[in-house]
Amino acid sequence: MVVALLTAAGSGTRMGQDIPKQFIHVDNKPLIIYTMEAFQNHPSIDAIIVVTLPAWKEVVSAYAGQFNITKLKWIVSGGETGQESIYNALCKLKNEIDADDIVMVHDGNRCLVSAEIISNSLAVYQQHGSAVAAIPCVEAVFRSVDGGNTSRESIPRESLFRTQTPHTYQLKKLLWAHEKAKELNIKNTAASCTLMQELGETVYFSRGSEENLKITTVDDMMIFKALHSVKKDSWLK
Repeated sequence: MVVALLTAAGSGTRMGQDIPKQFIHVDNKPLIIYTMEAFQNHPSIDAIIVVTLPAWKEVVSAYAGQFNITKLKWIVSGGETGQESIYNALCKLKNEIDADDIVMVHDGNRCLVSAEIISNSLAVYQQHGSAVAAIPCVEAVFRSVDGGNTSRESIPRESLFRTQTPHTYQLKKLLWAHEKAKELNIKNTAASCTLMQELGETVYFSRGSEENLKITTVDDMMIFKALHSVKKDSWLK
């Protein structure tokens, strides 16, 4: 079984709107539904679990019914941090699926995740036992020690990759990592790949995309709306 674990428990303070960003509507559809539809429509995904704010659980359920998200099986309450929210969902799955089943952890506000990204994540997982979507860094990168005012050190961009989601692991591997984090007092590592790296695990990259952006700010929202409204020209490979 392959389960998509969608995180939608953030309060969205950086967006500065009246409701959490994952519930903002674009073209009469909430952002979380765009994300859910990507996994609903992928033939390799068997089920979806959403972790969200306690007060919004019934809203998620209602939206799923309205937009025919039939793969949504569970909705759980988030914690105080992203790490706690993911762990809450994993604990629910521990009682629902097999330990060897596959879990794809994905940001609920990465609404443009493509079928190709999902498929490639599963392919890399099958080869290496884990997969983290990533893209190469194309900008010149500098290190600053004074809060971003000045720098005297650049970092070769050829060695830098920006991670995205999904992060694909076996359920038992994710549970191991989160329970180990509790033992070692590792907190607030919302990215599963960061937690795995801190625990000494090798991170295997799958294919990401610039379009697979995380909607966090108003600027991100404007980019999403632009990408959502255009189609790829037929002459582009």
